[in-house]
This record gives sequence, structure tokens and C-alpha cells, in this order.
Amino acid sequence: MSDQTAFFFDERCLWHSTGLHALVLPVGGWVQPPSGGGHAESPDTKRRMKSLMDVSGLTARLAQRTAPLATTEDLLRVHDAGYIQRFKELSDAGGGELGFAAPFGKGSYEIACLSAGLVKSAVDGVLAGTFRNAYALSRPPGHHALRDQGMGFCLLSNISIAVDAAIATRQLSRVVVLDLDVHHGNGTQSIFYDRPDVLTISLHQENCFPPGYSGAHERGDGKGEGFNLNIPLLPGGGHEAYLHAMKRIAVPVIERYRPELIVVACGFDANAVDPMARMQLHSESFREIMAMLVELASRVCEGRIVAAHEGGYAEAYVPFCGHALIEAMSGEDMGVEDPMLELIKLQQPNAAFTAFQIGILDEQARSLGL
Repeated sequence: MSDQTAFFFDERCLWHSTGLHALVLPVGGWVQPPSGGGHAESPDTKRRMKSLMDVSGLTARLAQRTAPLATTEDLLRVHDAGYIQRFKELSDAGGGELGFAAPFGKGSYEIACLSAGLVKSAVDGVLAGTFRNAYALSRPPGHHALRDQGMGFCLLSNISIAVDAAIATRQLSRVVVLDLDVHHGNGTQSIFYDRPDVLTISLHQENCFPPGYSGAHERGDGKGEGFNLNIPLLPGGGHEAYLHAMKRIAVPVIERYRPELIVVACGFDANAVDPMARMQLHSESFREIMAMLVELASRVCEGRIVAAHEGGYAEAYVPFCGHALIEAMSGEDMGVEDPMLELIKLQQPNAAFTAFQIGILDEQARSLGL
């Protein structure tokens, strides 16, 4: 098995267009066109993250790869045929919207297939032993996409497509999908909700997105009962709450499941300055969480872990969070200094709030027999 971390990236993913918006509001009526920027799900955060990796020298330490597009066969394991056809037709005709907050432009169908293909190839490379682990800088993101519609900037369920392809071709029987995005991974959950071969876990800000959603009591259905877990966190939750949620709940549950592969839905929008959420993480939070997962993977699944990029909308800060996480995956330290780290550490929630959140997490852990 290789000891190298792979980085799957393709410039074409950054050419996906979401049209003219102010944050997430379509321009028109009372919504003034922005003087700069545009839709929250822009290429800027991803491009700046990749640029920081290039300038620091981290990219050169990784096995950088692109990938072929996910095939129609890959898509149809996860998505309805009618949805795929509608997406392709709208994309060819100039774009449109395929669900709640899921806009796209001309040619985005092929770009979305490429985004899914990056994740699929990352999974395949790790399972084949070509790479120790892998990060896919996938765009458009995927964890909100449902079988028959897009949602929340997501058009294809990238991780689900990659996981189902691996199950079909490599006969896997136990895969964990751990969603760290600040928004609930509702699409991935819905796709695997009645299946025991994929354990879905989501840490997210309670009631953030989908709006009003918590999900603490949704555990799966039918043969999948007990194989879905949601860990909702209170707005304002910081570094200590996230680390406690990982150590007290997520890691023990994954250990008990004994997966053959761990896939991380890697959103960076729980960072302290993100415009789309109200959490308080910093770059060292992401570094510590990934270090914990790398160590866990070494114990339960021969180190096989893949991370796929999801959300994160603070273009000045996502690069530092992503850089730290990939350093943790690869074992590299490029000496990059996070200019906001000390400020965000000083803004962490007070001890009383943290104790209250930890108490809720401990109660959930006890209900799970942990």
C-alpha cells in the first residue's frame, strides 16, 4: 500500500456557474446586484484553498490527480433516471434550478459528473492501495442532493455515487459516511436510510439547513434502522463541543461498526466567520478532527479514509481550514500561519455554554449505550 495522500482536483469544477445572486438570493426585485462576488457557492473558496496549498508547497507533497466523469451507470445507482435526464436537458439549454436553492448554468451537468468522478476515483484509489488516503476537491458539492432533485447548491450526490460504485465493484459491506459540514447531510442520509451497509453520521448546527431540521431521533428505517446517526449542535458551539462530539459519540460508534472504508463529507462552513452558519471552529479544529479520524481509520480499516469537499463560504478563511485538514491527512507541516487563529480562540463560547452543550452530547451518548 502506498504511504502517499492523493489530491483529486480539476480546474473545470471551478467553472460551474450558479448565476447572478447576492449570497443566496437571486438578483432582482428588491435584491440589488452585488458590487463584487455573487453566489455563496462560488469557486473562490476552493481556488484560494488550492492556491494556498500550491504556495505553501503542500500540493507538491501530494499525488495530484484528475479523474474521468462519473458514468450514467454510476449516476443511476443513486439517482432517478428522470432526474438525470431533466438535469442534462436543462444544462444543455442554458441552466436553471433543480430544487430548493440548487441553481446551475450551461454545462453544469458534465461538471457535476466530473465532481462525482473525482470522489469516485479517490475512493477507488484508496481501496486499490494506490494511495494511503485521498482528498477530492469536488464542486459542485453533493450532500444535500436527493434521488430525484437537487437541493442546497448540490446537484448530484457525489459521495453516494462513489460509495455505491465501490459497493458494486468491490463488494464492500460496511462503509461509514461521516458528514462534518455545518449543514445536515440530508441527501446522503435519505439515500442510505434503509440500508445497513452504509452508516451515515452527521454533525451539524441544529435547525440551520435544511431550515428547522435537527434529526437527533432519526436512526434509519427497515434494515437500515440503527445505521443513521445525527448529532445536532447548538448555534455558537465551538472547538471543545465538536471535539467532545467526536470523542464521545462519533468515534465510538464508528469503532463499533468496524467499517471497511470511512468517507468524510468535508464542509468547512462550521468555521467562525462563515456567512452561512453560526459556529465557532478554527483551522486547528479541522486539523484535530482529521488527525483523530486518520488514527481511527488506521485501527479499524487499514487507514482507508477519503474526504470529499462540501461547503465552506468564507473565502478568506476556508483555505486555512482546508490546508490544516489536508496536512493532518498527509502528515505534512508546511509552516503556514493562520492569521485568525488566536482571534477565534479568544471568541470561543464560555465555560457555562460549553458545559451545557457537552451535557446534551453526553445524554445522547448514554442513549446510544456509549
